[in-house]
Amino acid sequence: MSRKKTFLNVQAQITKSPFLLDIEKARDCYIYTRDKKKYIDLVAGVSSCTLGHCHPEIIKSIESQLHRHAHVMVYGEFIQDSPLKLSQQLSQYLHRNLSCVYLVNSGTEAIEGAIKLAKRKNGRKIVISCLSSYHGSTQGSLSAMGEEFMKSKYRPLIPCHKNIRYNNIDDLDILDDKVAAIIIEPIQGGTNFVCANKEWLLQIRKRCDEYNIELIYDEIQTGFGRTGHMFAYEIHNIIPDILCLAKGMGGGMPIGAFISSKKNMDLLSSNPPLGHITTFGGHPISCAAAMTTFKILKNSSLIRQVSEKRKLFLKNLKHPKIKKIHGYGLMIAIEFENEIICQKIVKEALKRGVITFYFLFNRTNIRISPPLIIKNKDIIKSCRVIKESIDYCYEK
Repeated sequence: MSRKKTFLNVQAQITKSPFLLDIEKARDCYIYTRDKKKYIDLVAGVSSCTLGHCHPEIIKSIESQLHRHAHVMVYGEFIQDSPLKLSQQLSQYLHRNLSCVYLVNSGTEAIEGAIKLAKRKNGRKIVISCLSSYHGSTQGSLSAMGEEFMKSKYRPLIPCHKNIRYNNIDDLDILDDKVAAIIIEPIQGGTNFVCANKEWLLQIRKRCDEYNIELIYDEIQTGFGRTGHMFAYEIHNIIPDILCLAKGMGGGMPIGAFISSKKNMDLLSSNPPLGHITTFGGHPISCAAAMTTFKILKNSSLIRQVSEKRKLFLKNLKHPKIKKIHGYGLMIAIEFENEIICQKIVKEALKRGVITFYFLFNRTNIRISPPLIIKNKDIIKSCRVIKESIDYCYEK
C-alpha cells in the first residue's frame, strides 16, 4: 500500500481532499517533500511557525530542556524552570491586569479555561461571541463558534451561548448584567481576516465595565507579532480581562495560555480546588521553545518589519481578477469572485511550489500567513507564482 493510501486509511481525516504533501523536512520558510520538491510556505502551520521551521535557537532550547527533564508532574504542583520563566516574561510584558498565566496545550484549551474563569468570576452563564468566529472545536469553544453549519451535527452543545454580528454596535445591547463574558477575535481568523474597528471595541469595553462582564480576547492567531504588534490588543490599546494565546506562541511546538489578573486566577484554586487542571499544560519543552520565540521577537526587528512585508505583498499582488485584499499585518486574505476559482488557484499555486490555504468560513478567499522571517525575495517570487496561477486558472 502506498504511503498516501496508508495515511488516508490509518490517520483520521478532517476533509475529503487533503493536500497530501509527503513531508521530508522543513527549514526556514521552505517545506521539502519526499519526491524532492521544494515549497515556499505561506501558511506557517496556520500562523503557528512564527520563526519558520527548525529555527536553530528553538532547536537548541528544546535540546537543552530535554537533557534536563521533560514532563515530571501535572500542572501547577512543581516549580519548573521553563514554565516559570515563560510566565514571568509574559507577565512583565503584558498590561498589569494580565499578570497571571495559566499554561495549557492549545488554543481551544485556552478558550475553555477562559470561559470557566469568567463564569467563576461573576457566577453567570451567558457567553457572547460573534458570527463567523472560530475559537476551537472542543465543547465549550465549539459552542462559542459563530457558524451553525459547523455546530449543528454536534448539538446539544453547552447552552447559553449567543452570537452577535462582528463590528455591529447595535448588537451590543445584548451585553447586560446577565452576561458572563464576551469573546472577541481582534482579527477574525476563520473568515477573511476581518479586523475589529476601534469604536466597536471601545463600546464593548465600556459595556463590560458597566455590567461587570469579562472581556476575553482570542489572540490565538493574532498574537506574537503577526499584526506588527506583539499582541493585537496593542493596536488600539483596549485591554481585555482575559487574554487567550496559542499557535505562534510556541514557534511550532504545542502550547497555549489564558492570562488574567492574579485576583481572577486565584478563583480557580479554591472552593472548589482544581478549578481547571491539565496534565501536560505548561510542558517544559514547549515552554522552552515559547521562551525562545518570545525572546527573539522582543529583541529582533522582525515585528517592525511586518508592515513593510505586508506592503511588499500588496505591491506584488496586483491582478485584475483579484477583487480585494483583506487583513492586517502578515494576515492576508486574497478575495476572488467565487469558491471554485479560489480552490483552483490554491491547487495550481501548490503545483508550482507555493503553499497557500483556505479559510474555514469564507471559501472565496485565499489565506496567506507566512512565517515572520520570510525574505523579500520569497515574497516577490510567491506573488509571481500566485499571479501566474490566476492567469492559468482563468485561461484554462
